[in-house]
Amino acid sequence: MTESYYRKTAAIVGMLFIIATATSLASGVLLGNDLNGPDYLLNFHESENNVIFAVIFELALAVSLIGIGSLMFPVLRRQAEGLALGYASIRLLEAAFIVVATVCLLLMLTMGQGYAGGTLNAADSQSMGALLLALREWSFLIGTLIFLGLGALTLNYLLYQGQLVPRWLSAWGLIGGVGILLYGTMGLFGTDTNAFDATSLLAAPLAVQEMVLALWLMVKGFRTPKAANNGA
Repeated sequence: MTESYYRKTAAIVGMLFIIATATSLASGVLLGNDLNGPDYLLNFHESENNVIFAVIFELALAVSLIGIGSLMFPVLRRQAEGLALGYASIRLLEAAFIVVATVCLLLMLTMGQGYAGGTLNAADSQSMGALLLALREWSFLIGTLIFLGLGALTLNYLLYQGQLVPRWLSAWGLIGGVGILLYGTMGLFGTDTNAFDATSLLAAPLAVQEMVLALWLMVKGFRTPKAANNGA
């Protein structure tokens, strides 16, 4: 691969990392507290435009994750092809869980419209809505925390081994990956990962590191394998 290929790929990957973060945050802001409270299905109907835009942002998030995995594969395979394929696969699975969560959001919107229009009774709407909400929350937990942590560990290990970015940056990513994986595991055992409390700090190192990595890739790019083998 040529140096120009690495430079172009790094810039695109950096932009995709930023898009992934921006779309994730935008979706959360648009939904706000619409998923909270006993009447969230009715709130969905009243906030239909926000829900539709949230769906668009979440689908853009899924596409950006697939793009990151596919673009990084030819770069990382020169360090370890199996792990590089594993990273691309993790990103694909992460995107798949997000798509499932997004489909749940659309189904809840449809149910909210039926509930508001009187075609669905309250008991059926609440039971089905609770099931869809639970499926969405589990999908997001597994996709955006568990698989995110596994992906961060795999990516930053390969970046560290190949010295494709400064080792302090990839080491930071390894620490962040452990933190987010621990945070996701706590969520599996009942910790509310939607609440902002002390445990939320476990997600902070990786969130910041990904933005620093994105900017580094856009400005500096990858070190080529030859340069990586010669420098620290």
